[in-house]
Amino acid sequence: MRGILLYGSGATILLLALVYAGDYVAWRFGLPAHRQPFGNVAVQQVYVIHEKSGKTEYQFPPPENQVCVEALFPHVGYSPCWYLRKHTEQRIDI
Repeated sequence: MRGILLYGSGATILLLALVYAGDYVAWRFGLPAHRQPFGNVAVQQVYVIHEKSGKTEYQFPPPENQVCVEALFPHVGYSPCWYLRKHTEQRIDI
């Protein structure tokens, strides 16, 4: 039983590593052809300010364009565009 679990875990880790490597190569070299590696998504930030009196104040600055990568996983420090398109509001607690 232990051997099966070790084999299954190893196979899962190997499969995830191959998917990530394939995603990186496709992103890095623009596969399929003429695909843009970077994109922009308008993100609305919400500042949530907790006051000493127990009240909460909300501030909404203008939306900002955030750079993202057109890939399945994050690369070079940027979030994937598909994730940012689903999470266009970012809450910042102060």
